[in-house]
Amino acid sequence: MSETSARTRASAAITVHKYEPATYDEPAEGPALVRIHVEESFAGDISGDGVVEFLQAARADGSASFAGIERVTGSVGGRAGTFLLQDAGTVQDSIVSGDWYVIPGSGTGELAGLRGEGGFRANLGEGAQVYLDYWFE
Repeated sequence: MSETSARTRASAAITVHKYEPATYDEPAEGPALVRIHVEESFAGDISGDGVVEFLQAARADGSASFAGIERVTGSVGGRAGTFLLQDAGTVQDSIVSGDWYVIPGSGTGELAGLRGEGGFRANLGEGAQVYLDYWFE
């Protein structure tokens, strides 16, 4: 079976429980560099808890670019385990949006072999609606 024909779309809502930004480099000119620790939960086709570290370049106008890696502990489509998501996105006009993919080889338990890609969108400081188009190797 080819990867495309085996893909299933999982949708979920994320609720953020902890958001801890810490600026680690703030030059006189140019974007500040910020490390952000986030703890959140997923509800829907993806359910469970996530912990993520983001690195963000924050510009003076409130816009930003970020990247992060998140460990999700829970289930996808009823299969339990853990997996890692690699995220990249932007903040623009108080909208957070981005893309993510499952890091190959990161799935454990019933999620061993999980692969996928998807994305998220949210108003800054609010929960996100997310999706993941996934398959198993």
